[in-house]
Amino acid sequence: MLAALHAHREQLLACRRCPDMVGPVVCCQPVLSKVMLIGQAPGGKEGQFGKPFAWTAGKTLFGWFGRLGLSEEQVRQRLYMAAVCRCFPGKQAGGGDRVPNPAEIDHCAAWLRAEIELLQPQLIIPVGKLAIRQWLQADKLSEVIGKQFRSRPTATSPT
Repeated sequence: MLAALHAHREQLLACRRCPDMVGPVVCCQPVLSKVMLIGQAPGGKEGQFGKPFAWTAGKTLFGWFGRLGLSEEQVRQRLYMAAVCRCFPGKQAGGGDRVPNPAEIDHCAAWLRAEIELLQPQLIIPVGKLAIRQWLQADKLSEVIGKQFRSRPTATSPT
């Protein structure tokens, strides 16, 4: 399975499906894990570091894990980290990161589905509104954050 994840990663790194996204593709080192952490999309700095959650969102994320006694390195060695979209979407005209459009999300969904098929995770932790909405419909994030849900794969979800 590790060889399959390495092959998947090489194909993913070569992806150029979304002309409006800013490369490079950002993905984690292959990790055999039954836990997947799925973010929204890399920020503007992650590409230069070549790994997800390498900048502002990562500081917050690894701070949460730190309170559980896990260092960033321990988390990266134990969790498979993915994202709904794998390239930086760019900035909005008024500032802030642009939300990927439905076509961009759809282009990356095949990568995420393949990872889920390979890993068969027992736990998926979606982080951020875009990631959460791939599995759950909620008017307010407060309706779903901090709660557990069982989900079955559907034709439209990445699982």
